[in-house]
Amino acid sequence: MKITALELFKVPPRWLFLKLSTDEGLVGWGEPVVEGHAHTVEAAVGEIAEYLIGRDPEEIEDIWQTLYRARFYRGGPVLLSAMAGVDQALWDIKGKRYNTPIYQLLGGAVRDKIKVYSWIGGDRPSEVAAAAKERQALGFTAVKMNATEEMGYIENYASVYALTKRVAAVREAVGIDFGIAVDFHGRVHKSMAKVLAHELEPYHLLFIEEPVLPDNNESLREIAAHTSIPIATGERMYSRWQFKTLLHEGHVDIIQPDPSHAGGITETRKIASMAEAYDVSVALHCPLGPIALAVCLQLDAGMHNAFIQEQSLGIHYNQGNELLEYLDDPTVFNYKDGYVSIPAAPGLGITVNEAAVRRGAVLGHNWHNPVWRNKDGSIAEW
Repeated sequence: MKITALELFKVPPRWLFLKLSTDEGLVGWGEPVVEGHAHTVEAAVGEIAEYLIGRDPEEIEDIWQTLYRARFYRGGPVLLSAMAGVDQALWDIKGKRYNTPIYQLLGGAVRDKIKVYSWIGGDRPSEVAAAAKERQALGFTAVKMNATEEMGYIENYASVYALTKRVAAVREAVGIDFGIAVDFHGRVHKSMAKVLAHELEPYHLLFIEEPVLPDNNESLREIAAHTSIPIATGERMYSRWQFKTLLHEGHVDIIQPDPSHAGGITETRKIASMAEAYDVSVALHCPLGPIALAVCLQLDAGMHNAFIQEQSLGIHYNQGNELLEYLDDPTVFNYKDGYVSIPAAPGLGITVNEAAVRRGAVLGHNWHNPVWRNKDGSIAEW
């Protein structure tokens, strides 16, 4: 069996899908994208094509090593996201060839379902208590919300109080037996992250996410000293070589690699195995589309340290198109009692509705995150 073609589809709301075809008629799907840089990743996948055409798609590890090591410049969000989509599609083909879900090829499942959480509150969070109560009524047992809007290096206490007031309202609405995660989104600098982490202690959070940018991971030591809340980070880290330093320093409790950014299934599984050796859990990052979620669930099935899964149904980014619209059978992601079952069909366990994908690609998208500024006019972290 040989790879014969790569085809890319830029579809709303902000996704990029890859179809990998073979001479035996088997096709695999992947989701290589960096949110806000879909055009750039599309070009990067195009550059990969010459390394793939004519290759046996079963040689997944060798293809990964070729794409990573045979090119002098390597790593980073664009190149590893391009590789991720290819890697996902290769595993999809392999599962279909052997008529088994990918997790069986990775050693089998340690679970048949995993807890999921739902997003509440967008970039400018408000009315989060009502949204959390609504998600609870739908059966979710955990939610995640953004912490703040723009926040400078040092802020007055009004900004801190605004966050604690929102979190207190959510906790009161849903009760103590419900998970609340708060995403700092890298918008907060070290000095204020310490304050916020300390002030959030009374609300018994599931975790705080990306309290500082990964560029400043050395600050996690200080932040961890100010709170007992589990600290999560990793969505903007792309290889085991980045994660090894984070894990060795020992100030993170949960890592969040994204299998559409961190080199695909092959690399993400290695990152998770490293984390297990450090007694660190995994909550895969996935505010993306259905292919990316299917990838995450195949990984979750076999990773003992996976404990919860992000998913994008109803997320504030999905304007115009939703998670399930590109699938033949949207019930594959049915959520029940706060969990989703691991898809057990061959490959990724989903069937992509190619006609819907092609219609979406006609519309395309040009999604970019907003540009924020502080009150003094300086650029703020989004």
